[in-house]
Amino acid sequence: MISLLPLIRNESMKIIKKKRFYVILLILLVLVPMFTYAQMRSAERNREKFSSDWRLELQQQITDNENSLSSSRIPEEWKTYRRIFIQQMQYYLDHDVNPNEPSGVTFTREFLDNSISLFIPLLIMAVASDIVSGERTTGTIKMLLTRPVKRWKVLMSKLIALLMFVSLIILSVFLVSYLISGIAFGYGGFNVPVFTGFQLSGDTVDMSAVHSVPQWEYLLMQCGLIWFVSVVVALLAFMVSVLFRSTAASIVVMMAALIAGTILTNMASAWTSAKYLFMVNLGLTNYLSGSPAPIAGMTLPFSLAVLGGWAAVSVIISFVIFTKRDILN
Repeated sequence: MISLLPLIRNESMKIIKKKRFYVILLILLVLVPMFTYAQMRSAERNREKFSSDWRLELQQQITDNENSLSSSRIPEEWKTYRRIFIQQMQYYLDHDVNPNEPSGVTFTREFLDNSISLFIPLLIMAVASDIVSGERTTGTIKMLLTRPVKRWKVLMSKLIALLMFVSLIILSVFLVSYLISGIAFGYGGFNVPVFTGFQLSGDTVDMSAVHSVPQWEYLLMQCGLIWFVSVVVALLAFMVSVLFRSTAASIVVMMAALIAGTILTNMASAWTSAKYLFMVNLGLTNYLSGSPAPIAGMTLPFSLAVLGGWAAVSVIISFVIFTKRDILN
């Protein structure tokens, strides 16, 4: 019988030969400099406008949001977001901490925050969506299954190789964003304090549990949540790849689900049942920063449980279907 390790090595080589991982690196090397340049120009304009005093900039943001609350044209859901934002920014101002102090670390933190719900899942999907369906399209899966190896081992080797590359993609996103943005903003900022622990109740913020952590510790928590989200997305894409024979169909299904999730996150505040959809729960890092949940009642443990449930079901379905289905014909 063939052991698992050679199969994992074989699957890793297949992923490398497809060159999808190199395409992901190329995308990062193209997009991150663009985002860095945009952030640098924005920081320069703010310095000119507020005479390099971040307190004036923060106070202006608070004032602008307070003024907007009196407008009847702004939906009540947006007003709730703005009330929470005002309280959080006032907390930073009272404690004399610049929440957006320019640095490579700060840029990386914000970039990861903005990427967790769509950009990073799309990168993961690029590797995961055809890991099984691609071999069925080319017929190579038939050659592999005629060898003296159990089907569950074949699928397990693919799954382990996929999780390895998921971890590598997350590490690449962090390193590329930090190394490139550091050229513009400097490589310091790991010890800058960041406040976390904001407890939201309606449109009020409970500050009793708020505490500061160094930015490197915040990044570790952030990357851990991003890795968890990426694993869940990878397992779901893995299941879709098992269910569909066509690579194109697998990619379209996962892309549609992720984009629909982005839309639902902004529109589903009144549809409480949507909180059980995996797409609505992808923004785990928002709980660290104290951003409002898309639907009232959602918490970090709830979102972790929902995502964990989707991941477990997708793994079960993948192995049951792959081991029972007639793939050779």
